[in-house]
This record gives sequence, C-alpha cells and structure tokens, in this order.
Amino acid sequence: VQLQASGGGLVQPGGSLRLSCEASGRTGIMGWFRQAPGKEREFVATINGYGAIKIYADSVKGRFTISRDNAKNTLYLQMSSLRPEDTALYYCASSAPRLSRNGNEYPDWGRGTLVTVSS
Repeated sequence: VQLQASGGGLVQPGGSLRLSCEASGRTGIMGWFRQAPGKEREFVATINGYGAIKIYADSVKGRFTISRDNAKNTLYLQMSSLRPEDTALYYCASSAPRLSRNGNEYPDWGRGTLVTVSS
C-alpha cells in the first residue's frame, strides 16, 4: 500500500485545515499520527474500514474529525480550533490488524505533511 498525505500548511491559532491521505491498494484500518520537533511520534486518530468506529487522542477530541471515502480510497483529518501545540509533521498509516493507538501496529506509512500553527 502506498500512502500520500497532503493538505498541510501554515494556519493561525483557532483556524482549520483538512488533511488528505490518498491510498493505493487495500488499506483496512487507518490512522493519523503526528510528530512535533524534538518529540516522539504520537497517536492522533484511527478509523475502521467502514468508517463507523473512530478513536481519538484526548488532546484532539472534539476538535479533529477523522473520516474516509472508500470510493476515492482517501482518508481525511479535519482539524479545527488549531493550537500552536498541534504543530507537527502529520502522517497517515494503514493496514493495522485492529484499531490501535500504537503506531507499531500499522505496517504502511506515507510521508508526512507539515502543519504549522502560528500567528
């Protein structure tokens, strides 16, 4: 599976962005992760194959929404009320055997897209 994330950019605090992740091949359970400068990678959200079950990190719950369009083989992350601490390289991942917050359970990864939240 090949994954290509896009949609990152510079946004002011309180603003919104939508990330996309186009996939080739069968993806199954997918997720978003992020890595801020000098920090370890952290879980953001995950979604099951039908898009009916979603799990979020506490830090983004209520502000971010994960979704998928299987007809387009694309995963999305709608981000609202962005904060400076959301600044990070955002990665999409796929093919986990179960819904998981552990990035090691996702065998397929795309290149990250950079989100910078700053005034």
